[in-house]
Amino acid sequence: MNHLTTSLGEYDLVRFPEDPRDRLRAWDAADEYLLRHLEGAGDGTGDAPRADLSGTVVVVGDRWGALATALAACRPTQITDSFLTQQATRVNLERNGIDASAVRLLSTREAPPERIDVLLIRVPKSLALLEDQLHRLAPHVHAGTVVVGTGMVKEIHTSTLRLFERILGTTRTSLAAKKARLIFCTPDPGLARGSDPWPHSYALPSDVGVVSGLTVTNHAGIFCAERLDIGTRFFLRHLPRRRGAERVVDLGCGNGVVGLAAALANPEAEVVFTDESFQAVASAEATFRANAGADRKAEFLVGDGLSVVPEGTVDLVLNNPPFHSHQATTDATARRMFGGARDALRPGGELWVIGNRHLGYHVMLRRIFGNSELVASDPKFVVLRAVRR
Repeated sequence: MNHLTTSLGEYDLVRFPEDPRDRLRAWDAADEYLLRHLEGAGDGTGDAPRADLSGTVVVVGDRWGALATALAACRPTQITDSFLTQQATRVNLERNGIDASAVRLLSTREAPPERIDVLLIRVPKSLALLEDQLHRLAPHVHAGTVVVGTGMVKEIHTSTLRLFERILGTTRTSLAAKKARLIFCTPDPGLARGSDPWPHSYALPSDVGVVSGLTVTNHAGIFCAERLDIGTRFFLRHLPRRRGAERVVDLGCGNGVVGLAAALANPEAEVVFTDESFQAVASAEATFRANAGADRKAEFLVGDGLSVVPEGTVDLVLNNPPFHSHQATTDATARRMFGGARDALRPGGELWVIGNRHLGYHVMLRRIFGNSELVASDPKFVVLRAVRR
């Protein structure tokens, strides 16, 4: 199930964090197709240029480290927005007896290598993130750079190809194989690509409590970067009203609007913003500083849920958990977030959750906390409260 076989080698790969109940692989047909092409055995790639892997190889958007691990002999640089991807890569390198220094790990917030000879891009779910990353990478490619993108057919759209064309150069696709497709792009260093439109800002509506009318900052790729989503809007109307010195965590903070609301409603609160997305934490920090001031104390942490927060140190956790992992629908992330919240909270501390009604989070909270209270609801969403006993 977790064994990837290529002409480059055989690899035992896992997702991170490891969950024995998770039967999903750490790679898919799109990763396999790209690796076959690099090996010179790609189906349907025609006369596409072959990559000389002796140059500087950059892998963007590798989901669980499968590509970086398989290409470790080339000493690639991996660029990702995901802390979990970086951890998965470290774990998979170790599982396969590969020195961790074989792969250079960079976040999307860091500068890419000065010169890129081979650019391999796993097409992300977010078109905005792809746009932002192509703009950041474009100055570092040259006319001879081999650019190959990969994704499942359902992930590659006309809009995807237009971004490659507009920002890098002439673009075409391969034939489909196992519902996957490759993208081949020939860089044009003289292309007038325009400026990167990210980050994006918007003003919050006038009916969301203490943050009404404020402006939030959104880096590319974060959840609902173009406008406030209806779930968060509902949550903002029903946040707890608290006073006094306490430690509050905005768990899975996105652009940080929920944590900002908690901070403005309670001037004595110290708010911790945490997310596994580097783009999200950068967005939250920009949003907070613009609205709460440079001197207001807060923490901004990239990590795996609340694993970066000491146990028994938190009074309140606010959470809008995702229920997708890339293309897969799963409650595993919510389950880990709720368990992490229970451990981080002091006795009497509270977790407040917003979720779609059909997700049944009240059942999960009762299992983890032993209690769950309905605070507010409408036809689509519920706000739930659980207390650390």
